Amino acid sequence: MQGPLIEVDALAERLRTPGWVVVDCRFDLRDPQAGRAAYARGHIAGARYADLDRDLSRPPRPGEGRHPLPDPGDFAARLGAWGIDEDTAVVAYDADGGAVAARLWWLLRWLRHERAYVLNGGIQAWQRAGLPLETNAPTWQPARYPARAPRAEWVVATADVAREQARGALLVDARAAARYRGEQEPIDPVAGHVPGARNWPFAQSLGPDARFRPAAELAADLEAFIGGRPSREVIAMCGSGVTACHLLLALSGAGLGDGRLYAGSWSEWIRDPARPVRTGEEP
Repeated sequence: MQGPLIEVDALAERLRTPGWVVVDCRFDLRDPQAGRAAYARGHIAGARYADLDRDLSRPPRPGEGRHPLPDPGDFAARLGAWGIDEDTAVVAYDADGGAVAARLWWLLRWLRHERAYVLNGGIQAWQRAGLPLETNAPTWQPARYPARAPRAEWVVATADVAREQARGALLVDARAAARYRGEQEPIDPVAGHVPGARNWPFAQSLGPDARFRPAAELAADLEAFIGGRPSREVIAMCGSGVTACHLLLALSGAGLGDGRLYAGSWSEWIRDPARPVRTGEEP
């Protein structure tokens, strides 16, 4: 795959190059402090740390899902505080095959920032290549990131999900199959999925080494899965709009274009008990 993914050797060549910034996105939903602790124990040289709850989301309001999209102005200010401006190339990585790093990649592109990448294989690939980590806290000069109107057309609201499905859009749930089927639910209070949603677990886009599968192979599988729809008719969801971005990264990296994000996802859908819930597989 090319496009939104960068390989370890390519990043190593560009590390510390002016105009390139690396961001560590490691995060554990069950232990929100674990990612920052892992960063302190060792990170790619110069990397900033992005906290999923604080930096890549905003606090939820009543009726919202667990990880609402950040306010665009606040997110732009955060980018500037990390020393990122509109011309910076940003590389995100994590330790989960890009599951959280993809959220930063998507947010950047939502703000019309095109020089956004995810490190293929994450920190594990970096270490397998014998490349060093550092423990010291890096320093940098803050920058000014311009306020921009985000790509509002990339986001689907809860109130619009059923209407979009009726028009032929495909809602794709990126959670693990057991959560989608309602067999287990370790995070949210209700198990199951949105009626009509299909399941593409985000790990299905990865090989056993947590790197993305070859582009042609992944493109063929995704094209068959979405039934020939244009990517704009694919709406990605998950538990809270995070690993859904991984599916959108897979679509983009496989050359299939940009889908849309149901940002509220399952954790928002179930806030209203009147919304229907289905378990098992779709017919």
